[in-house]
Amino acid sequence: MPSDQVQALIDKGREFLKFNDFGVDEPSDQQKKLKQPPLVKEKMTNQQIDLPNDFKNLKINTDLLQVFNQRQSHRIYTERSMTLLELSYLLWTTQGIKSIRGDHYATLRTVPSGGARHEFETYLTIKNINGLKPGAYHYLPMTHQIEFLSHIDTMDDKVSDALSGQGWASKANVVFFWSVMPYRSEWRYSFFAHRIILVDIGHVCQNLYIACESIGLGTCAIGAFERTSCDQLFGLDGKDEFTILASPVGTISPLDQDKEKAFYAFLKKE
Repeated sequence: MPSDQVQALIDKGREFLKFNDFGVDEPSDQQKKLKQPPLVKEKMTNQQIDLPNDFKNLKINTDLLQVFNQRQSHRIYTERSMTLLELSYLLWTTQGIKSIRGDHYATLRTVPSGGARHEFETYLTIKNINGLKPGAYHYLPMTHQIEFLSHIDTMDDKVSDALSGQGWASKANVVFFWSVMPYRSEWRYSFFAHRIILVDIGHVCQNLYIACESIGLGTCAIGAFERTSCDQLFGLDGKDEFTILASPVGTISPLDQDKEKAFYAFLKKE
């Protein structure tokens, strides 16, 4: 692509971030009194699994300053198994529903969201969690359950391909794939919604980082992925719902610190 076209795309992106209103004075669908979209996606299968929620049985580091100071991205995983309780904790801390406001007007969750729209769904590829068969799953926050969607043939290869060839991610116990359903936010904020969505997904992923650090697991957010391939893993239509971010989670060991540093060796050459 010619450099002038690249610069044009950069300029367009910067304008998007400036929160201009472009002179638009059209009311949102909420202001038009149109029916709001569902707060969550309906069950996709009949294979739901209850998640444990007695987190007192987890060894959680409650020293918040220490957790913040130690938080980092991890790309090396031991491939030891994770427990269902650990997965439950990560799902609760990233998208758990604490209460419902009004007559199903909004959910109040463990993460903030503009207008409490909570535009995201959580999908998982699981390969090494006690009691769960490998495959694709979907989180049901209303009931704090996961549902089994399908077996994935050659899952390591498909996950690596979906994440732009980042093979290290296929070693994770579970990969979080967040989809966005834009209309949940567009209904209230119209064209302004998309800037809010980008902020909101950051809240979700940061909670995953902090939750992982608090129980001795590792994660690393991935923005470089093949969206169509990710969508196909979970049967998303790619228009009204599509993948927006991914983050593998795995067991880690202090003995792998040197291997972690090797990922950044290229910086020493600059």
